[in-house]
Amino acid sequence: MSKNIYVTEEGLQKLRAELEQMKNVERPAISRQIAEARDKGDLSENAEYDAAKEAQGLLEMRIAKLESTIANARIIDESRIDLSHVQILTKVKIKNVTTKAVMEYLLVAETEANLKEGKLAVGTPIAKALLGKKKGDVVEVTVPSGIMKLEIIDISK
Repeated sequence: MSKNIYVTEEGLQKLRAELEQMKNVERPAISRQIAEARDKGDLSENAEYDAAKEAQGLLEMRIAKLESTIANARIIDESRIDLSHVQILTKVKIKNVTTKAVMEYLLVAETEANLKEGKLAVGTPIAKALLGKKKGDVVEVTVPSGIMKLEIIDISK
């Protein structure tokens, strides 16, 4: 049974572009490498051939995973996001109760996560603890360094 993957329209377009790149550019390039290595003779001792075949296998796995992700993707209607509680595609401003550090994250699907851009995957421990909570709530998150208390300061788009 496949699990739905929630993405934005932009995120889905990026996934499709990446898939096209793999199928139309990377796959033919690896096929050429295999053909060139095969032309060099004895395949039993041809490291170039073995490396190209391994790269082909890894690429095919990545293509299959992307195809599965795209097939199970569900586009989120950003106009219907309720800002009364934390959910996917909401921007959450949180404060670490202990250190007083303030952070802001946009909760996104796993495929769109990028901490440098402030995009936190909904599957992370922090995001899981925040989901469904309201402004002013304090949540406890178990992280590798222990338990962290976070206060939700604001929820926005």
